[in-house]
Amino acid sequence: MSYVEMPGAKVPIRMWADPATIEGSALQQLQNVATLPWIKGLAVMPDVHYGKGATVGSVIAMHGAVCPAAVGVDIGCGMSAVKTSLTANDLPGDLSRLRSKIEQAIPVGRGMHDSPVDPGRLHGFGTAGWDDFWGRFDGVAEAVKFREERATKQMGTLGSGNHFVEVCTDTTGSVWLMLHSGSRNIGKELAEFHIGVAQKLPHNQGLVDRDLAVFVADTPQMAAYRNDLFWAQEYAKYNRTIMMALLKDVIRKEFKKAKPTFESEISAHHNYVAEERYDGMDLLVTRKGAIRAGSGEYGIIPGSMGTGSYIVKGLGNEKAFNSASHGAGRRMSRNAAKRRYTTKDLEEQTRGVECRKDSGVVDEIPGAYKPIEQVIDQQRDLVEVVAKLKQVVCVKG
Repeated sequence: MSYVEMPGAKVPIRMWADPATIEGSALQQLQNVATLPWIKGLAVMPDVHYGKGATVGSVIAMHGAVCPAAVGVDIGCGMSAVKTSLTANDLPGDLSRLRSKIEQAIPVGRGMHDSPVDPGRLHGFGTAGWDDFWGRFDGVAEAVKFREERATKQMGTLGSGNHFVEVCTDTTGSVWLMLHSGSRNIGKELAEFHIGVAQKLPHNQGLVDRDLAVFVADTPQMAAYRNDLFWAQEYAKYNRTIMMALLKDVIRKEFKKAKPTFESEISAHHNYVAEERYDGMDLLVTRKGAIRAGSGEYGIIPGSMGTGSYIVKGLGNEKAFNSASHGAGRRMSRNAAKRRYTTKDLEEQTRGVECRKDSGVVDEIPGAYKPIEQVIDQQRDLVEVVAKLKQVVCVKG
């Protein structure tokens, strides 16, 4: 579909979703964002749903301003995927051992490594810039510096919620590795600190929603947030890169005879800010639950833990600020999913997938998400499909 345009106070709201299917609270959030004095454009992805301040599945382009709550507390959250030389025929009938080995190598939930991962010991990991990256930790908000030990030990860990590690096969039988995670607790701490600062600033006192508080250009608060934001985005990318290296090591050991090799990794943030130029104007583009989909750029759009995912290539649609959806998007809240579904439902909807099937992940049941095929179909002018993947192993946080 092409987009539908709805009127907004300052800018039109371009929607790659059917407005009739969007809950009223999310529509109100979109209208709220369109009132911001600094707004220059708002694009809505087909996986849109209610979020904190701004909807998940929206692309917010502003001039000289950024909203920390719109970026969210999982700064730099995103996906990585890599195609391997393995095929479905190389996989054993019982995948429980493989799942167990992955869970041993990559801490999940609130877990962390006993000691920080030494990237120099990881096969193929480029350590250039690593020391400089950690050196810049001295420049982040003083209120968060006490978390340094935790941040170093959580580097290379999954987290909880909708974060996952998967082994998948595509329609040709090739095996892929895929994972979804972000900046862990350190990103959350930095985000919450700066959201608190923004909400106290005088220029934010008359906003329709206090969660839309922004930092504006040429202020010390903006400079401090941008510093910490970009550092956290880098942390999230390193986190995924280290996890992928750990995952590849598991695959090498478990499939020694096949001598697996790996193609180039595809990596994409979907909760982040980028400096981009449109119509001759430098803008700060916040993708809250959206990926960049510039012409020819690869992206990853996952479904749920039982439905599969898509590798896509961007079409460079500037009406959407070169963006696409970040996943299927939730169609019900976590609490609603827990009330509606049982572990038996989870077992049924994840049949054929080696994964947790207990009450702790019922809120991640496929039925709680929008149909991924529909979401892909609604953005045919944003991306083209490169590969369709189906998970055979799913490790949940």
